[in-house]
Amino acid sequence: MREHAVTVNGAAFDASSVLFGWLTGRDHSEVIEPFTFVVGTDGRLRLAPRRSEHVALAGGQAVLAAGEMTFAPTPSGWRVAEVTNQSTGYCPDPDSWPAVSAALDRLGVSHPGDFTDKVVFRRCPACGERNIVRESDYTCALCGSALPAMWNFSR
Repeated sequence: MREHAVTVNGAAFDASSVLFGWLTGRDHSEVIEPFTFVVGTDGRLRLAPRRSEHVALAGGQAVLAAGEMTFAPTPSGWRVAEVTNQSTGYCPDPDSWPAVSAALDRLGVSHPGDFTDKVVFRRCPACGERNIVRESDYTCALCGSALPAMWNFSR
């Protein structure tokens, strides 16, 4: 495990002071957008600018959670204002929230307590296409086959 894993324009965090310094050093235009995030299997939060790929941020490794995260300044630092599991690279299930919560709690960063927007992903067993389930319609958008009720991507 690397002490401070860095990817192109991304970083992993072990302390809120490092995270807060990283956020404070970003351009205002960058901070008002959500950041790409992953929580590695080591439980560490990794962030990169929004247009970064989740899989690249994780160095191609497995993750416990992935999505997008928006921060807002507070008098004592920063808090997570919004967080989603939106990642077409990993297609995480909403039940990945505990890993996000644990990573943020370990850093002492205030958060909403759950994903503020939950995306439901399923892989079509017939054609292999990745799907976003909308309005509880578990039908593959590509081939029309039924999608499984349970999350079916490997972690």
